[in-house]
Amino acid sequence: MSWDVVLLRLPDDVASMDTLPPDYTPTALGRHDEVLAAVTHAVPGADLSDPTWGDLSGPTWSIELNIGPEDPVDSIMLHIRGSGDNVLVPVLRLAQALRCKALDLSEGVVITQGQTSGWHAFQQFRGRVIGSAR
Repeated sequence: MSWDVVLLRLPDDVASMDTLPPDYTPTALGRHDEVLAAVTHAVPGADLSDPTWGDLSGPTWSIELNIGPEDPVDSIMLHIRGSGDNVLVPVLRLAQALRCKALDLSEGVVITQGQTSGWHAFQQFRGRVIGSAR
């Protein structure tokens, strides 16, 4: 089970899926090699030995980066597991490096500095689901 966040280009005035124009098509993040270079620059600890599916580990969390084989890359899906609010640091670094936004797919909102509500809600949900499975 993961908290899913997508990195993609959105208009500056879009803060949630509710405000996204229905006909909006995001521009590409860049060529595959450019995106890999940006990821490496933003989070040097990322394992990109598989250039379509990267991994990044922190002290209490892990992020799978679903980059895919397409060229150019339209978006990157982040599958985030674990705990600790410091996971938002690499998420926002990646968004900044790729000149895009990080969209929390559970809440449908753009993640900004210090915004932890979606991450906390996911952890609470996960705790209830895992707790009830025991």
